[in-house]
Amino acid sequence: MVQQFDSYTVVDSATHVNGRLTLGEDIADLGGLKVAYAALQRALAGRPRPPDIDGLAPEQRFFLAWAQIWRSKATDQYLRNQVTVDPHAPARWRVMGPLSNLSEFARAFHCQAGDPMVRPDSLRAQIW
Repeated sequence: MVQQFDSYTVVDSATHVNGRLTLGEDIADLGGLKVAYAALQRALAGRPRPPDIDGLAPEQRFFLAWAQIWRSKATDQYLRNQVTVDPHAPARWRVMGPLSNLSEFARAFHCQAGDPMVRPDSLRAQIW
């Protein structure tokens, strides 16, 4: 995950997330998503399938909710400072980073190998 997050740019091509600094929180985000998604699947099991809402299946709404909680707006200076001192990746990468490692996300949105939100299996972070 360090290399994955190190590759993410912030503000300009010279400013990157510090994957070593954010590693603990990156693992926590990925692990939390996996546990929460498993809980969703357990809650849905053995029950009639809930209807789609606004064209989105329950699994898609789960991942959309994850993205929505990280909506933010920050100045360039704030982001430059954040990547040097904050153990959390900037909001955009807290969403995109873990989701790109989850086959559950790819399945929910019918993503294929090579799509921007699908990391190759050989590079995908696995936890639990």
